[in-house]
Amino acid sequence: MRTTKDIGSLATKPAPGLISIVIPFYNEEDVLPHLRESISDFFTKLPCNTEVIVVDDGSTDSTLKGLQGWAKESAQVRVVCLSRNFGHQAAATAGLDCARGEAIVLMDADLQDPPELILEMLTEYRNGYDIVHAQRMARMGESWFKRATAWIFYRLMKTLVYDRMIPDAGDFRMISRSCLAALQQMRETHRFLRGMVAWIGFPQTTVRFVRPPRKAGETKYPLRKMLRFAWTAAVSFSPLPLRLVFGMGFVVAGLGGLIAFYTIMSRVLHLYVVPGWTSIMLTLCLIGGFILIGLGVIGEYVAKIYEEVKRRPLYVIDPIRSRNLE
Repeated sequence: MRTTKDIGSLATKPAPGLISIVIPFYNEEDVLPHLRESISDFFTKLPCNTEVIVVDDGSTDSTLKGLQGWAKESAQVRVVCLSRNFGHQAAATAGLDCARGEAIVLMDADLQDPPELILEMLTEYRNGYDIVHAQRMARMGESWFKRATAWIFYRLMKTLVYDRMIPDAGDFRMISRSCLAALQQMRETHRFLRGMVAWIGFPQTTVRFVRPPRKAGETKYPLRKMLRFAWTAAVSFSPLPLRLVFGMGFVVAGLGGLIAFYTIMSRVLHLYVVPGWTSIMLTLCLIGGFILIGLGVIGEYVAKIYEEVKRRPLYVIDPIRSRNLE
């Protein structure tokens, strides 16, 4: 898939002198040994220098201890320890802010984002693309329900929230230093990195892969968190919920008009009209329900405005437990 520009109009680039691989962690002690082995083996295949920025997002197991041990044995590994759990998007942002490479890769820790795909991303980067998305063709080891909800999520985000989003592309991608500089100017509290990367523009393309099953441990994005993430994406990146409420208001007004027309015509035509407790209650419930929904949606936007204007930091780094950040 080629987007933004034709390949012939892009200027080729040399291989980056340094690639930064950013990996957020939250309670991933089971998968860490597998990831460490995979990343260490992969270092030898890259034609350039590499640093790995691992971000501990307030883990409550032995993840941080394992990351610190890895950094102690390898100067290429830098540990960013957050003072508490700030969430995946904030942890990813912390890692991106600490990256020093000319090309930066963001990936998950569960090895469902295979490191070997970085070589294909690097080829597209050298072809002139500033953003290279990893697009999933299939998802192995996941239930039909998970696959179906993920498919629906990406199509809804593209259709209703932002039409330039790449379907079936998560946070696994490579971006250039100039792209990262633009992304760092966007400091909103409620972050949706997939939409933000698509919004900033720059030449973009995709590499496709079959997503393997999780190597170990359990997913950190069950249905509850996925729904919360989708809601955050919708209200932080689009006015769509407000417009839906506006549209529902017209629907309710239309229903009220039909009921009023029916009542008037029944009176004009001398039709039998039962004193209508049911119709009155139905109308009141419809109107009251939509008013409450509208107030709730508006309240969500007001709450997010309130959180934004406080201008609190997106994350807080614990310098004592971090490693190799100098």
